[in-house]
Amino acid sequence: MSTTTSATKGGEFLIKETKAADVFIPEQWNEEQQMIAQTCRDFLEQEVYPNLEKIDAQEEGLMQSILDKAGELGLLGISIPEQYGGFGKDFTTGMLATEVLGAGHSFSVAYAAHTGIGTLPILYYGTEAQKNKYIPKLASGEWKAAYCLTEPGSGSDANSGKTKAVLSADGKNYVINGQKMWITNGGFADVYVVFARIDNDENLSAFIVERNYPGITLNPEEHKMGIKGSSTRQIFFNDCIVPAENLLSERGNGFKIAVNILNFGRVKLAGADWRLKRVSTAAINYANERQQFGRPIAKYGAIRYKLAEQAIRIFACESAIFRCSQNIEDAIHSLKEGGMEEGRAKLKGVEQFAVEAAILKVNGSEVLDYVVDEGVQVYGGMGYSADAPMDRAYRDSRINRIFEGTNEINRMLIVDMMLKRAMKGELDLMGPATAVASELMKIPEFGNGSDALFDAEKKYIANFKKAVLMVAGSAVQKLMMELAKEQEILMNIADMMIDLYVSESIQLRVEKMVALRGEAACAEHIEMMRVYLNDASDRIAKSGRDAIGSFAEGDEQRMLLMGLKRFTKVAPLNVRDSRRKVAARLLSENKYCY
Repeated sequence: MSTTTSATKGGEFLIKETKAADVFIPEQWNEEQQMIAQTCRDFLEQEVYPNLEKIDAQEEGLMQSILDKAGELGLLGISIPEQYGGFGKDFTTGMLATEVLGAGHSFSVAYAAHTGIGTLPILYYGTEAQKNKYIPKLASGEWKAAYCLTEPGSGSDANSGKTKAVLSADGKNYVINGQKMWITNGGFADVYVVFARIDNDENLSAFIVERNYPGITLNPEEHKMGIKGSSTRQIFFNDCIVPAENLLSERGNGFKIAVNILNFGRVKLAGADWRLKRVSTAAINYANERQQFGRPIAKYGAIRYKLAEQAIRIFACESAIFRCSQNIEDAIHSLKEGGMEEGRAKLKGVEQFAVEAAILKVNGSEVLDYVVDEGVQVYGGMGYSADAPMDRAYRDSRINRIFEGTNEINRMLIVDMMLKRAMKGELDLMGPATAVASELMKIPEFGNGSDALFDAEKKYIANFKKAVLMVAGSAVQKLMMELAKEQEILMNIADMMIDLYVSESIQLRVEKMVALRGEAACAEHIEMMRVYLNDASDRIAKSGRDAIGSFAEGDEQRMLLMGLKRFTKVAPLNVRDSRRKVAARLLSENKYCY
C-alpha cells in the first residue's frame, strides 16, 4: 500500500495510506462556521427544546411554524446557492449545521427531510425553470418539501414501486395513480418529489407534485414508536394531474435520482451526532448528582466505563464524519475546477464517496443506539421514566438503523460498491490483495524498533487493511459470483471495513490534533484512540473468523486464520486506566468535552 498526498478517491482508504495533514478535523472550524453552529444551538434552545412535548403531540401548525423560523434565519438554505436564495456554503459547513440540528428530535427529522431528500432532487436534477420556481421558496421555508419513494410493497427494493404515470393524449399532463407510505412531512408539505413508473418502463421516473394538484388524498398521521412529532402519512394519488413540465430530469432517471439523493441522506444522517453529545452530557450530569451507597455513582468503575465508552465512540464517529465530509468537498471543488456545473459536481462528489456514506450511516446509527441505551442504564430506574430525558432520545434513535436504507442493506452495499469499482478499474484492489496473499507465505516481521508516537497505531491500521483485503480477496476468489448471495459473509466483510475506516479516522484526527496542540494537551484523546483501536482489533478478528469459517476449509482455512491473527494483533493495553482518564475529564467538566 502506498502513501499519497493527492486528492483521495472514494474507497481508496482500503488500499492507500492517508496522511494526518491531509484530513479535516473538527478542531479546524473557522470563526464563521463556529458562528453558524452557535446559531443552530441557540435555535434549538429557543424554539425546539421548550416545545418538545407540544411537538410530540403534533400541535396543529407548530412544526411548520418552527420550520418557518428556521427559514427566516437561513438554516434551510445553508448549502443552497445564493442565486436561489441560500447562503451558498460548502458541503462541510452544511454538515456542521446538520450535526448540531440533529439533536432536535422530531424537528431534526422534518428539517432533514425538507432540506435533504425533499429539496435536493429539484436543486440537482431540476431544469433552470424548475429550480427558479421551487428552490427559493424551499430555501426560505415558504414551501415545505417531502420525498415520496416508499410503497407498501416497495421498501429496500425501491425500483419495484407500482405507482404509475401515464402521459395524457395531448401530451400536456401526466396522470399519476398509486400509493406512497412513511412519507416524512407528508401532512404539511407543499411540494412532493414523487417517484412513479411511466407506462412499463424498467426504471422509475420522478415528478415534482404540488399539494394543490387534483387527486391527492392523505391518510391520518401514523402512530410511531419514536420521532412522534414528525408528520408521517400515507399519500394516495388518484388520477393526480401533473403538468408534463414537472417531470424531474429525464424519463426513467428516477431510480438514479433516488440512489444519489440517498447518498446525501446517509452522510447527513450519520452527521447528526450533536444528539450523541447531548445524551452523553445528560448521563455525565446525572452520574455526578445521583447518590448511592453514600457517594455519587460517578465514583464507581462500572459507571465510569460507560461514560468513557460513550465518549470514545462519539469521538471516533465524529472523526470519520468530518474526514469524509471534507473528502467530498474536495472532490466537488476538483470537479468544479475541471469545468463541471456546480450541481452536477456535488452529485458526483457525493457519489464518489458512496462507500464511505454507507459506512458512516451504519456506524453513526449504531453508535447512537449504543449511547442512548447506555444513557438509560446510567439513569437506572429513572432512565425508564417518561419524565427523564433519556426516554425521548431512546425511542427516537431506533429509526436511524432503518432510515435511508436499512443497515443490513447498507452493509451489503459497502462491499458491492467496492467490488464493482474494482471490476471497472476505478480501484486497484487486486494488486494489494495479491501482495497480502504473498505476504502470508513469508516469515512475519516482529516490529521495526521504533517507539515514535503513533508508529504502533499506524502499523495496526496498515495490518487491518491487510486483514480486510485477505478475507475479501479470498472470498471473491473462492465464491466468485456466488458471493452476492452470501449475505452473512458480505456483512462480516462490511463490518471489518467499517471498523477499519473509523479506526483510521480517529487515529488521523488525534495525530493532527497533536501536531496542532502538542501531546500534553491531547492526553485523553490519545487514550481514546488507543482504546478504540484495541477494541476494533478484536471486532475485526471476530468478523474475519466468521467469514473465513463460512467459505474456507482445511489448509486454506488454517492459513487464512493464521494471517488474520497476525494482522489483528495489537500490544496489550491497560484499557481500564485509559477509560478512567477519559471519564475523569468528563466528570470534571460535567459534560461531553471532546
